[in-house]
Amino acid sequence: MRSHFLTAREKEIFDLLVQNYDTLEISDKLKISEKTVRNHISNVIQKLGVKGRSQAILELIRIGELKL
Repeated sequence: MRSHFLTAREKEIFDLLVQNYDTLEISDKLKISEKTVRNHISNVIQKLGVKGRSQAILELIRIGELKL
């Protein structure tokens, strides 16, 4: 298993996505722009080579980076 595949900020964002926060709520909570949130999500999707947020979440759980 890879350790620390996600940056601290990416992990923070995906932890919130798993808790059902949307992009706007995440940006408000972390005091960053929605665009920055979307960029972090896109970066993770690219790193994983998956097609979207849902697949990224499933893969991150599979490799042990996220927990439900």
